Amino acid sequence: MKYLWLFPGQGGQKAGMLQKIDPTLKSKVESWTGVKLVDSEKGYQNSQQIQLSILLLQVQQIDQLKEKGWLPDIVAGHSLGVFAAAYAAGVINKEDVFKLVSLRASLMQSSFPIGYGMGVVVGLSRQEVGNLVQQVNTKKDPVFLSNQNSELQNTLSGKITAIQAVLKLAKESGAAKAKLLQVPNPSHSPLMQSVADKLTKQIGKLELHSPTCIYLANNNGHPVKNIAEISYDLANNLTHPVFWETMINVALEYNPQVSVEFAPGTAFTKLLNAKTNQLANITLANMTIDDADFLLHKWKGKDND
Repeated sequence: MKYLWLFPGQGGQKAGMLQKIDPTLKSKVESWTGVKLVDSEKGYQNSQQIQLSILLLQVQQIDQLKEKGWLPDIVAGHSLGVFAAAYAAGVINKEDVFKLVSLRASLMQSSFPIGYGMGVVVGLSRQEVGNLVQQVNTKKDPVFLSNQNSELQNTLSGKITAIQAVLKLAKESGAAKAKLLQVPNPSHSPLMQSVADKLTKQIGKLELHSPTCIYLANNNGHPVKNIAEISYDLANNLTHPVFWETMINVALEYNPQVSVEFAPGTAFTKLLNAKTNQLANITLANMTIDDADFLLHKWKGKDND
């Protein structure tokens, strides 16, 4: 059987989600990063708290599945999720991945003043949204077409006033939904280049390893199996759109039989099921590792019959 592991980014965090985290691992993360993880609604207003906590959830689940003998054939991470994907693929060690994400979050939080963010348009094609962006985007009021979450769901990044202008045009063009997102910076756009430059410098100091499985890159959706391309994807993740639709289409070409979506989300399993009914799905936000292990053994046994 082939296994596709999916790693969501920010958005699904909620107070109390770290209750079952190994306290020893949590203490190590706090020691490595100098950030006290508080796991509260107030805490999750802070980028470092959100990103480190989501990564902590995912790393623990990766370790638990691997301890039970399960390994991915394909990994796909969305935005922040690329770091857990790289860890799952054996590219980066545990301490380094937490330190790198802590730096990423800190740089993101300080990189832009109030007035920048992201929006989402549902119900129009990427080309249609791109045409609307071209009508609004200027050097003074920048807005960019960013993430491709599905065929008819695309995000915008830039100055809030410019995003709002595109959202208004989208509604007038028949979009099913067009709204601002609760993201305080213009992620996945050229405006984040200064962050990417600093991350590139830091990644250059790390000892990385060739992936043990197929890694799907955010910046173009392509499968990669070398350190240089994965390093580029990790460092420059914030300057490029996430081509999630492309990533999933490519993943399905490898004919995986099982998908595993790591906490704290279930949205990508829903998007995947909209494309195919040929996959067995596990969402770790909704079940324990033991439950997942039971299902994986059950499905593997059927496959061997």
